[in-house]
Amino acid sequence: MRMAGLCLAAALLATTALSPGTGRTAPSPRLDAHAVASARFGADAAWYEDNIPLFESSDQRLDQIYYYRWSVFRAHQRDLGPRGYITTEFLDDVGWQRWPYASLNDATGFHIQEGRWLRDRRYAGDYIDFMYEGGGNDRHFAEAIADATYARYLVDGDQAAATRHLAAMKHIYALWDDHYDFDKKLYWIEPLLDATEYTISSIDASGGKDGFTGGHAFRPSINSYMYANAKAISRLSALTGDTAAAADYEARAQSLKTQVQKSLWNDGFAHFVDRHRINNDHVKYWDPIRGRELVGYVPWTFGLPDDTPAYAQAWKHAVDPDELAGPFGLRTVEPSYEYYMRQYRYEGTAPECQWNGPVWPFQTTQVLTGLANLLNDYRQDVVARADYARLLAQYTALHYQDGKPDLEEDYDPATGKPIVGLARSHHYNHSGYVDLMITGLVGLRPRADDVLEVNPLAPTDPADPHFLKYFRLQDVAYHGRLVTIAWDADGARYGRQGLVISVDGQEVAASPTLARLTVPLARKAPAPIARPIDLAVNLVRSDYPRGSASSGADPKTVHQALDGRVWFFPEMANGWSPGAGVGKAWFEVDFGKPTSVAAAELSFFADDKALAAPARYRLEAWRDGKWVEVAKSATPSANGVDRTTWAPVTAGKLRAVFDLAPGKDMRLVEMKVF
Repeated sequence: MRMAGLCLAAALLATTALSPGTGRTAPSPRLDAHAVASARFGADAAWYEDNIPLFESSDQRLDQIYYYRWSVFRAHQRDLGPRGYITTEFLDDVGWQRWPYASLNDATGFHIQEGRWLRDRRYAGDYIDFMYEGGGNDRHFAEAIADATYARYLVDGDQAAATRHLAAMKHIYALWDDHYDFDKKLYWIEPLLDATEYTISSIDASGGKDGFTGGHAFRPSINSYMYANAKAISRLSALTGDTAAAADYEARAQSLKTQVQKSLWNDGFAHFVDRHRINNDHVKYWDPIRGRELVGYVPWTFGLPDDTPAYAQAWKHAVDPDELAGPFGLRTVEPSYEYYMRQYRYEGTAPECQWNGPVWPFQTTQVLTGLANLLNDYRQDVVARADYARLLAQYTALHYQDGKPDLEEDYDPATGKPIVGLARSHHYNHSGYVDLMITGLVGLRPRADDVLEVNPLAPTDPADPHFLKYFRLQDVAYHGRLVTIAWDADGARYGRQGLVISVDGQEVAASPTLARLTVPLARKAPAPIARPIDLAVNLVRSDYPRGSASSGADPKTVHQALDGRVWFFPEMANGWSPGAGVGKAWFEVDFGKPTSVAAAELSFFADDKALAAPARYRLEAWRDGKWVEVAKSATPSANGVDRTTWAPVTAGKLRAVFDLAPGKDMRLVEMKVF
């Protein structure tokens, strides 16, 4: 994957936009989608072109990580064939995933929030279907998936897709009664199952000796998730006309809001904190934990707290360097905590995951989302948009390892260096970033009504180190339209000073300063989703379709070439290789039954060293007891998808026969058949 830190000035074309109220056209530079995608993603540009919103700014780091995070999203799309696409958290398998899909539900909300901005709505849509129809939301971790489903509706306006899972949402919501205290009217959870092992409640419950398990507590996180899910179910029910369910779930949400503010707000800390649910020699039931944690900001992630000066005071801890504001990122626990940054858990000699101080992109995403909500929807003077830009820049910097983008699991707040850094950790998809850029920095605020609202959180002071001289977010799919938001401080970049908003190429609003703008926006019905099915996906090695190869036939790597995963990151090997020097090789898919096939997509990885795309290949179908050529590719490319088509044929097997490049091995990342 090529992630060039380029200015990309060559990707600008002179086009026109309608000036409001004049009927005349005026120059307005546009980003060329093909040029940008080719420069950023090389041979894999086709997936991104006319799919992702384009972005550029005067800060090349923001630009690079914006596109890098789209490449991470793309890499984590796993094609399950007839079950559609899901989004994974780790590129490779881990022991605690849901087998055989490699799914986990803790970061699903982030994945949906990111995927809702794609013009191809299949990725978010299939994933939501999997969560509610395919058993993906197995409550392995606490979650806010109903809320994310509603958030997707706010962008694409597809009411039928958003409401079709209401019965499953209500069922799963009711299952969480097993974590609900009917006396306290609050939810509780073990921090491990909140995706936050080694927090204050679990470490203290062990007497400071451990904290991986245990430490059950009434936490701001799970109660905020359940509040958000209740609000979403209420709103989705209202869309269907079910006023009784809408009122029921709104009442549940309001009850949680009341109890979180009454019981989890701690006046002494001026922060939302856990209360212990257990009694032992170390902690007492209902006592508050003895320190501030970053999780205390999760209520704002979902707009739960009242708009009062008292609650807003919590945000002073997020910008205090002696408290939660580390030099290189937001600490998950304050350094005053007795067991701050003590390393308890190892994989061999390598440090493992802990939440007792390290920077976690997961909670950094939640805090930045909450901060954007605070700056947009609350009246307070504790933090400002400059704090949002600074924290976003700090988070952006964490994405770099040795000068190259590679987001890992957690970081030392004192150095910005990765802590865990295990083989599984590269390009870790346990957080969000694109959504923070779109809804926060650029300020497109999704709404249920027919109004377009934009309120950029970019700093307004030119002396601010994170001031942006210009930025442009182009062709964002929103309410069936394509929205472009451009800012030019002096007119030097786009030939027009100020903030300009266009819809479907026509200017609809402008301001000389970075200001909140709202304009009517008549929505259009979203385009239907196309769902071609990969007929070659193999999730369980012993099942059909089944792979085999001429050489290098390690069962693991053969399976990787049919497992529905496509990525081109050199840190994570993925796919089958025949071996250097073999000259010719083949890879076969046995469907186990006669199957009509008419197209194939082959993806190859190259590293400019030992691995290269094959010189050529042909595709052969097994028919009437012999191999019959159906298609060929004379110039296949690497680090992208090579597609070939032919007249439909029915065959039990299909194989690709390769002529390797002289002196090179090859790696077949994935073979898909349609």
